[in-house]
Amino acid sequence: TGRPTQRLSLLLLLLWPGPLATPGMEDAAFPHLGESSQPPPRACPPRCSCPRADTVDCNGLDLQVFPDNITRAAQHLSLQNNQLQELPYNELSRLSRLRTLNLHNNLISSEGLPDEAFESLTQLQHIYVAHNRLSVAPQFLPRSLRVADLAANQVMEIFPLTFGEKPALRSVYLHNNQLNNAGLPPDAFRGSEAIATLSLSSNRLSYLPPSLPPSLERLHLQNNLISKVPRGALSRQTQLRELYLQHNQLTDNGLDATTFSKLHSLEYLDLSHNQLATVPAGLPRTLAVLHLGRNRIRRVEAARLRGVRRLRYLLLQHNELGSSGLPAGALRPLRGLHTLHLYGNGLDRVPLALPRRLHALVLPHNHVAALGARDLTSTPGLAELNLAYNRLASARVHRRAFRRLRSLRSLDLAGNQLTRLPTGLPTGLRALRLQRNQLRVLEPEPLASLDQLRELSLAHNRLRVGDIGPGTWHELQALQVRDRLVSHAVPTPLPPAKFFPTPSPCPH
Repeated sequence: TGRPTQRLSLLLLLLWPGPLATPGMEDAAFPHLGESSQPPPRACPPRCSCPRADTVDCNGLDLQVFPDNITRAAQHLSLQNNQLQELPYNELSRLSRLRTLNLHNNLISSEGLPDEAFESLTQLQHIYVAHNRLSVAPQFLPRSLRVADLAANQVMEIFPLTFGEKPALRSVYLHNNQLNNAGLPPDAFRGSEAIATLSLSSNRLSYLPPSLPPSLERLHLQNNLISKVPRGALSRQTQLRELYLQHNQLTDNGLDATTFSKLHSLEYLDLSHNQLATVPAGLPRTLAVLHLGRNRIRRVEAARLRGVRRLRYLLLQHNELGSSGLPAGALRPLRGLHTLHLYGNGLDRVPLALPRRLHALVLPHNHVAALGARDLTSTPGLAELNLAYNRLASARVHRRAFRRLRSLRSLDLAGNQLTRLPTGLPTGLRALRLQRNQLRVLEPEPLASLDQLRELSLAHNRLRVGDIGPGTWHELQALQVRDRLVSHAVPTPLPPAKFFPTPSPCPH
């Protein structure tokens, strides 16, 4: 009797309709008739991608028309790398939640960008319109803006509310345009007291614009036509750390002793590729890098450098420094100087009384013809010495010229007139470059103690195999570069393999 009872119970369970359904108690996990178990498709313009509900990406689709069907919830819209020529106001105005609008690299002209285009975008924080065809900037950009990039257009004019009255604005990029001073109003940045980065490089400015934001930390003005910095133009920028003024037309008359004196945070100053004849006066004491290359400087006065004791890098390459261009002790105030670049001047000797802590002296392409016993004694910490392409002859290189340089790791004497290896080389030397000299003999004695030498360049000399003394390579156990040891200019049979042990692989 038990089995019929069990079967009846099972049948009743299968047929029992369960509790009566009440409104609001439908099983949400179970699809109703005609519905799919997948979520409804997210609205997205054709061919674009919408990885999130607030992001629409239409990058690189060769679009010629602003896409429709963009969700009103969009906060990030990318339309870069297309062929858009205009932004329709009615389409843009409905996207009031936009925070990022990327229009980089299109064909948008100022006529295609209506003045009221951004009025409804009250939450916009980042706008990128670089590499388009704008001739004037938008008259109004939203107050909420943080980053504005209008670089690489043809902008000749901006307006007071383009970048003014933007309390959250941090970065403005206007480089590679056609702005002159008339197109930059005095109140261009009024009410935008948080701008830290301003790029105005590669425009047509003839003097440094007044009324720049006092909050600036980085100011790019290179590649303009600037011949003058008006008095007081940089008097409020006490937070400025980097100032780029290279490739302009600055002369000594365009600067004065107060030009840089109020920049109490300045660390990097680039004045290269101008027409300066002297080192500027009034340099701030915080300066770490001073780039004065490719000017017309004939003499460096110690008085001009006395206030920049923290300077680490001084670049004076390609100036007109002659035999009296760097008087003895002229650089002595720079006690912390790490690197001194003097490439391409007319110096006939190594400057005397250089800062004691100097790490790198770069002096190629000058007229240095001799190295005395005491010429390098003031820089015992020197690790890199480059005297390539000067006029050094072996007879005028003192045998003790390098004796104090115990920290020297790299010595470049290429392109001189040496006929033999210098003696007394520091034992810690790792790179020795002597290519393009007149070497006729290679003896083991000058190399005997160089057990850390890894690179030895001797190409384009007058060495033959028979000129290399026996045992020359015996002590050079660390040597890695062997493909340039003998000049290819003199055809000779290859030496025995014992002279050239198999090189170890060099890491790339």
